[in-house]
Amino acid sequence: MEEARLERLSASDDSPAYEALLRGGRSSSDISPDALAEAGRELWRTAVRAVQTGAPADDRPLYWARLHRKAGWRASASPDALEAFERASRGMSDVAFDDGSARRVLITGFDPFHLDARLDQSNPSGLAALSLDGRTIRTATGPARIEAAVFPVRFADFDAGMVEDFIEPHLSRGVDLVVTISMGRSGFDLERFPGRRRSAAVPDNLNVLTGAGAESPLVPRLRGASLTGPEFLEFTLPAAAMKAVTGPFEIRDNRNVHSLEQGAFEAADLSALSDQTAVRGSGGGYLSNEIAYRTLLANLNRPGERPVPMGHIHTPRLDGFNPAFEAQVVAQIEAMLVAALDALN
Repeated sequence: MEEARLERLSASDDSPAYEALLRGGRSSSDISPDALAEAGRELWRTAVRAVQTGAPADDRPLYWARLHRKAGWRASASPDALEAFERASRGMSDVAFDDGSARRVLITGFDPFHLDARLDQSNPSGLAALSLDGRTIRTATGPARIEAAVFPVRFADFDAGMVEDFIEPHLSRGVDLVVTISMGRSGFDLERFPGRRRSAAVPDNLNVLTGAGAESPLVPRLRGASLTGPEFLEFTLPAAAMKAVTGPFEIRDNRNVHSLEQGAFEAADLSALSDQTAVRGSGGGYLSNEIAYRTLLANLNRPGERPVPMGHIHTPRLDGFNPAFEAQVVAQIEAMLVAALDALN
């Protein structure tokens, strides 16, 4: 369990503090699903306020506070109650678009990961979600409301349908742009061709390995069955407009994929991938690629409905925590969202 790392955290001199989040949330003997869902919403909202009003902004306290709460309830709360808390504390039950004229933007980030290698690791994508949640941004074509959630780095949650449970209702209710975000490489990558399969030989936050690799990529599960869909999908982001955003980091339209038949290559278009078996999508072979694929597939599986522009952004990578660096990352993400909305008008 991820909570096992709490002992190392408490013994670390430079561990991120989460006491303020614990004080800011609900303390109650009621451990019903409804009560723990409300506790999760309060924890999420406290984290959002802390990031949007504090300095330096930090995504790590939410992660560690969530684990601390769950560890305290693990022996007495039901699995359903813990799951209600889990999802609510990730912002998944706090998405609240109003009926006004503002366009609707949904973004997602991820928890910190690879924590056994570096306990103080941050994830700029999670910080972006906390920084932009509930914000109304101004564009040349009018205001837009951003709502956000943060996903776990755990294969089991994806196999259980957490992505689909979250995204499908919002697609049905109507959103104007969906952008999933994760930490990646040296600059920003717009991941054009997500692939269906897992192949990364690295563990998730539960230290689970897929057992997959470049020669035997694995098809993920969805609620007990194999995930069914094309081997590759193409995002629908306005890449040219987003690439034109200036900032400290390069923005790339990444078309690099890996298939069983051809190995690694740069795909000119989706037709070049029609007879290929995915090993890695442009987003890789891990959960970053997978959330991109699953959201696009959910969009595709709405026959007769207007497709929602969507896609995945990999942020520049960092080791540990660097508030100045991450502030630059978040600012450039916001600018890319503005550029995308203006291009889509």
